[in-house]
Amino acid sequence: MRLTKDGTDVILVAISGVIIFTLAGFICSAIIAKLLMVSSWIFLLFTFYFFRDPERIIPPDENAIVSAADGKVVEIKEIVENQYLQSNAKQVSVFMSIFNVHVNRIPMSGQVGFFEYRPGKFVKAYKQAASKENEQTVIGIENPHCKILIKQIAGILARRIVCHLREGFHVQRGERFGMIKFGSRVDMILPSSAKITVQLNQKVKGGETIIAKIQN
Repeated sequence: MRLTKDGTDVILVAISGVIIFTLAGFICSAIIAKLLMVSSWIFLLFTFYFFRDPERIIPPDENAIVSAADGKVVEIKEIVENQYLQSNAKQVSVFMSIFNVHVNRIPMSGQVGFFEYRPGKFVKAYKQAASKENEQTVIGIENPHCKILIKQIAGILARRIVCHLREGFHVQRGERFGMIKFGSRVDMILPSSAKITVQLNQKVKGGETIIAKIQN
Protein backbone atom coordinates (compact mmCIF):
# COMPACT_ATOMS: atom_id res chain seq x y z
CA MET A 1 0.00 0.00 0.00
CA ARG A 2 1.43 3.35 -1.06
CA LEU A 3 1.45 6.08 1.60
CA THR A 4 1.61 9.82 0.95
CA LYS A 5 4.82 11.52 2.05
CA ASP A 6 2.66 14.30 3.52
CA GLY A 7 1.72 11.95 6.34
CA THR A 8 5.30 11.10 7.34
CA ASP A 9 5.31 13.31 10.46
CA VAL A 10 2.10 11.82 11.87
CA ILE A 11 3.17 8.26 11.03
CA LEU A 12 6.50 8.75 12.81
CA VAL A 13 4.69 10.05 15.89
CA ALA A 14 2.38 7.04 15.79
CA ILE A 15 5.31 4.62 15.50
CA SER A 16 7.07 6.33 18.41
CA GLY A 17 3.91 6.00 20.47
CA VAL A 18 3.66 2.30 19.69
CA ILE A 19 7.27 1.71 20.78
CA ILE A 20 6.90 3.67 24.02
CA PHE A 21 3.50 2.28 25.06
CA THR A 22 4.29 -1.29 24.02
CA LEU A 23 7.42 -1.28 26.20
CA ALA A 24 5.41 0.27 29.02
CA GLY A 25 2.72 -2.37 28.57
CA PHE A 26 5.20 -5.20 28.96
CA ILE A 27 7.01 -3.61 31.90
CA CYS A 28 3.95 -2.41 33.81
CA SER A 29 1.03 -4.66 34.71
CA ALA A 30 -1.42 -1.78 35.28
CA ILE A 31 -4.60 -1.87 33.18
CA ILE A 32 -4.02 1.70 31.95
CA ALA A 33 -0.64 0.68 30.51
CA LYS A 34 -2.26 -2.18 28.59
CA LEU A 35 -5.01 0.12 27.29
CA LEU A 36 -2.47 2.69 26.12
CA MET A 37 -0.52 -0.03 24.35
CA VAL A 38 -3.59 -1.29 22.49
CA SER A 39 -4.71 2.27 21.70
CA SER A 40 -1.30 3.14 20.25
CA TRP A 41 -1.48 0.17 17.87
CA ILE A 42 -5.00 1.11 16.79
CA PHE A 43 -3.88 4.68 16.11
CA LEU A 44 -0.89 3.46 14.09
CA LEU A 45 -3.10 1.25 11.92
CA PHE A 46 -5.50 4.17 11.44
CA THR A 47 -2.69 6.49 10.32
CA PHE A 48 -1.58 3.95 7.71
CA TYR A 49 -5.18 3.75 6.50
CA PHE A 50 -5.73 7.52 6.52
CA PHE A 51 -2.53 8.41 4.66
CA ARG A 52 -3.00 5.81 1.91
CA ASP A 53 -2.33 7.13 -1.57
CA PRO A 54 -3.73 4.78 -4.25
CA GLU A 55 -2.95 5.17 -7.93
CA ARG A 56 -5.74 6.50 -10.12
CA ILE A 57 -6.71 6.10 -13.79
CA ILE A 58 -6.66 9.64 -15.23
CA PRO A 59 -9.29 10.19 -17.98
CA PRO A 60 -7.64 11.00 -21.34
CA ASP A 61 -10.36 13.48 -22.41
CA GLU A 62 -8.68 16.90 -22.63
CA ASN A 63 -12.04 18.64 -22.06
CA ALA A 64 -12.62 16.79 -18.80
CA ILE A 65 -12.25 18.37 -15.37
CA VAL A 66 -11.69 15.72 -12.72
CA SER A 67 -12.45 15.86 -9.03
CA ALA A 68 -9.70 17.34 -6.86
CA ALA A 69 -10.69 15.07 -3.96
CA ASP A 70 -12.27 11.81 -2.87
CA GLY A 71 -15.57 12.08 -1.05
CA LYS A 72 -19.21 13.03 -1.52
CA VAL A 73 -20.60 15.90 -3.58
CA VAL A 74 -22.37 18.11 -1.04
CA GLU A 75 -23.05 21.21 -3.11
CA ILE A 76 -23.58 22.20 -6.75
CA LYS A 77 -24.55 25.81 -7.33
CA GLU A 78 -24.10 28.90 -9.46
CA ILE A 79 -22.07 31.74 -7.99
CA VAL A 80 -20.29 34.95 -8.95
CA GLU A 81 -16.50 34.65 -8.56
CA ASN A 82 -14.92 38.10 -8.39
CA GLN A 83 -11.30 37.38 -7.55
CA TYR A 84 -9.88 35.13 -10.27
CA LEU A 85 -12.49 34.06 -12.82
CA GLN A 86 -14.20 37.45 -12.44
CA SER A 87 -17.44 36.11 -13.87
CA ASN A 88 -20.45 33.94 -13.22
CA ALA A 89 -19.34 30.45 -12.32
CA LYS A 90 -20.41 27.00 -11.13
CA GLN A 91 -19.25 25.53 -7.84
CA VAL A 92 -18.93 21.82 -7.06
CA SER A 93 -18.06 21.00 -3.45
CA VAL A 94 -16.75 17.65 -2.20
CA PHE A 95 -16.76 16.71 1.48
CA MET A 96 -14.04 14.32 2.68
CA SER A 97 -14.75 12.29 5.81
CA ILE A 98 -11.89 10.78 7.80
CA PHE A 99 -12.50 7.53 5.92
CA ASN A 100 -11.80 8.99 2.46
CA VAL A 101 -8.42 9.24 0.73
CA HIS A 102 -7.23 12.77 1.52
CA VAL A 103 -4.63 13.28 -1.20
CA ASN A 104 -5.72 16.13 -3.49
CA ARG A 105 -5.24 16.07 -7.27
CA ILE A 106 -5.15 18.64 -10.07
CA PRO A 107 -8.54 18.94 -11.89
CA MET A 108 -7.14 20.20 -15.24
CA SER A 109 -3.80 20.81 -16.90
CA GLY A 110 -2.45 24.34 -17.10
CA GLN A 111 -0.49 26.91 -15.12
CA VAL A 112 -1.07 28.15 -11.59
CA GLY A 113 -2.08 31.77 -12.06
CA PHE A 114 -3.22 32.49 -8.52
CA PHE A 115 -2.29 31.28 -5.04
CA GLU A 116 -3.45 32.52 -1.66
CA TYR A 117 -3.57 31.18 1.90
CA ARG A 118 -6.47 32.48 3.99
CA PRO A 119 -6.58 31.96 7.77
CA GLY A 120 -10.03 31.43 9.22
CA LYS A 121 -12.42 29.42 11.38
CA PHE A 122 -13.02 25.66 11.58
CA VAL A 123 -16.74 25.36 10.85
CA LYS A 124 -17.89 21.83 10.01
CA ALA A 125 -16.65 21.27 6.45
CA TYR A 126 -19.95 20.01 5.01
CA LYS A 127 -21.70 23.29 5.86
CA GLN A 128 -22.00 26.08 3.26
CA ALA A 129 -20.42 28.60 5.65
CA ALA A 130 -17.14 26.68 5.52
CA SER A 131 -16.47 27.93 1.97
CA LYS A 132 -16.17 31.52 3.18
CA GLU A 133 -15.28 31.32 6.86
CA ASN A 134 -12.81 28.45 7.25
CA GLU A 135 -9.05 28.35 6.91
CA GLN A 136 -8.27 27.60 3.26
CA THR A 137 -5.78 27.58 0.43
CA VAL A 138 -7.06 28.99 -2.86
CA ILE A 139 -5.43 27.93 -6.15
CA GLY A 140 -6.26 29.28 -9.59
CA ILE A 141 -5.34 27.27 -12.69
CA GLU A 142 -5.60 28.50 -16.25
CA ASN A 143 -5.01 27.18 -19.76
CA PRO A 144 -5.93 28.45 -23.24
CA HIS A 145 -9.52 27.24 -22.78
CA CYS A 146 -10.54 28.45 -19.32
CA LYS A 147 -9.75 29.27 -15.71
CA ILE A 148 -10.77 27.29 -12.63
CA LEU A 149 -10.37 27.84 -8.90
CA ILE A 150 -9.73 25.19 -6.25
CA LYS A 151 -10.24 25.76 -2.52
CA GLN A 152 -8.69 23.39 0.02
CA ILE A 153 -10.86 24.09 3.06
CA ALA A 154 -10.10 22.98 6.61
CA GLY A 155 -12.82 21.22 8.61
CA ILE A 156 -13.65 20.98 12.30
CA LEU A 157 -10.93 18.35 12.84
CA ALA A 158 -8.49 19.53 10.17
CA ARG A 159 -5.85 21.99 11.32
CA ARG A 160 -3.26 21.60 8.59
CA ILE A 161 -3.61 22.14 4.86
CA VAL A 162 -0.73 20.89 2.72
CA CYS A 163 -0.27 22.46 -0.73
CA HIS A 164 2.87 22.15 -2.83
CA LEU A 165 1.78 24.63 -5.52
CA ARG A 166 2.76 28.25 -6.06
CA GLU A 167 2.09 30.82 -8.78
CA GLY A 168 3.80 29.98 -12.06
CA PHE A 169 3.87 26.20 -11.54
CA HIS A 170 2.84 24.07 -14.54
CA VAL A 171 0.49 21.25 -13.57
CA GLN A 172 -1.03 18.17 -15.20
CA ARG A 173 -4.55 16.85 -14.72
CA GLY A 174 -4.62 14.12 -12.07
CA GLU A 175 -1.24 14.82 -10.47
CA ARG A 176 -1.00 15.08 -6.69
CA PHE A 177 -0.60 18.54 -5.19
CA GLY A 178 -1.26 18.21 -1.46
CA MET A 179 -3.82 17.14 1.13
CA ILE A 180 -5.91 18.28 4.08
CA LYS A 181 -5.40 16.27 7.24
CA PHE A 182 -8.31 14.66 9.12
CA GLY A 183 -11.61 15.68 7.54
CA SER A 184 -12.15 18.55 5.15
CA ARG A 185 -13.73 19.94 2.00
CA VAL A 186 -12.65 20.98 -1.50
CA ASP A 187 -14.55 23.52 -3.61
CA MET A 188 -14.01 23.55 -7.36
CA ILE A 189 -15.17 26.73 -9.08
CA LEU A 190 -15.63 26.33 -12.83
CA PRO A 191 -16.68 28.51 -15.78
CA SER A 192 -20.44 28.99 -16.12
CA SER A 193 -20.24 27.26 -19.53
CA ALA A 194 -18.91 24.02 -17.99
CA LYS A 195 -21.26 21.05 -18.19
CA ILE A 196 -21.53 19.47 -14.74
CA THR A 197 -21.45 15.66 -14.93
CA VAL A 198 -21.97 14.73 -11.25
CA GLN A 199 -24.98 14.90 -8.93
CA LEU A 200 -25.52 15.81 -5.29
CA ASN A 201 -24.50 13.05 -2.86
CA GLN A 202 -22.54 11.23 -5.56
CA LYS A 203 -19.29 9.64 -4.39
CA VAL A 204 -16.26 10.74 -6.40
CA LYS A 205 -12.57 9.85 -6.64
CA GLY A 206 -9.83 12.46 -6.93
CA GLY A 207 -8.06 12.47 -10.29
CA GLU A 208 -10.46 9.89 -11.73
CA THR A 209 -14.11 11.00 -11.56
CA ILE A 210 -15.04 13.57 -14.22
CA ILE A 211 -17.03 16.33 -12.51
CA ALA A 212 -17.49 18.57 -15.55
CA LYS A 213 -16.60 19.07 -19.20
CA ILE A 214 -15.41 22.29 -20.77
CA GLN A 215 -17.54 23.52 -23.64
CA ASN A 216 -15.09 24.82 -26.29
